[in-house]
Amino acid sequence: MLKNIGEDGQLALSNAHILIIGMGGLGNPAALYLAAAGVGKLTLVDGDNIELSNLPRQILFSESNKNENKAECASQKLQQQYPDCEIEVIDEMFDQENAEFYLPQVDLVLDCTDNIQSRYLINRLCIEHKVTLIIGAAIGFDGQHMVVDPNNGESACYHCLYPESEKAPSNNCQTAGVVGPILAIVGGMQALSAIKAITHNQLAINQFSLFDGLSNQWQQFKMSKQANCTVCNHSQMKN
Repeated sequence: MLKNIGEDGQLALSNAHILIIGMGGLGNPAALYLAAAGVGKLTLVDGDNIELSNLPRQILFSESNKNENKAECASQKLQQQYPDCEIEVIDEMFDQENAEFYLPQVDLVLDCTDNIQSRYLINRLCIEHKVTLIIGAAIGFDGQHMVVDPNNGESACYHCLYPESEKAPSNNCQTAGVVGPILAIVGGMQALSAIKAITHNQLAINQFSLFDGLSNQWQQFKMSKQANCTVCNHSQMKN
């Protein structure tokens, strides 16, 4: 019914393969929305097990799932609800070996992790493999969202925003807390960006978006590719 998607867009979604890294508070709503939208294949990555403290923000899980692997449990729940979506599980943390195998297969990646070192790794590997990366983060009442497109020579990357040599924010939901619906908002934005990318609708690159849950306001900050970035500019020079 939507002219910006239409039959061709729905077909593109059904042929798409999306990698979601982190099946916590962001990965839960993002995976739900993408499976519901008709994405043909999802690969879910997480090495953590479910804890009771996760339940207020990780909406696919319940108390009976305690100690189960997050990716495995999410896969089972999603398959029950959306049997036409093919779901693959990686029940370990994402690493270089996973990347070499999976990144050439997927259309794009959602970074739904909650620690800075994982974000640096995923950012670097997606740039090396030229796979579009959609990043989300949330803490307290605040959310963040940005898109990295390694196929666009002007696209800034996560390392441009937070260079590894500088003091990057290291708090996460586990250490500082978060209001559950903030994760739904940011995870929904990630899913929306993924749907737009797959259906060839324009994505905003070089834009860092901040959501303030106390004022219900989004702020957009323009970014630019950093000439001294050792990740995206170094990758371009090697190519």
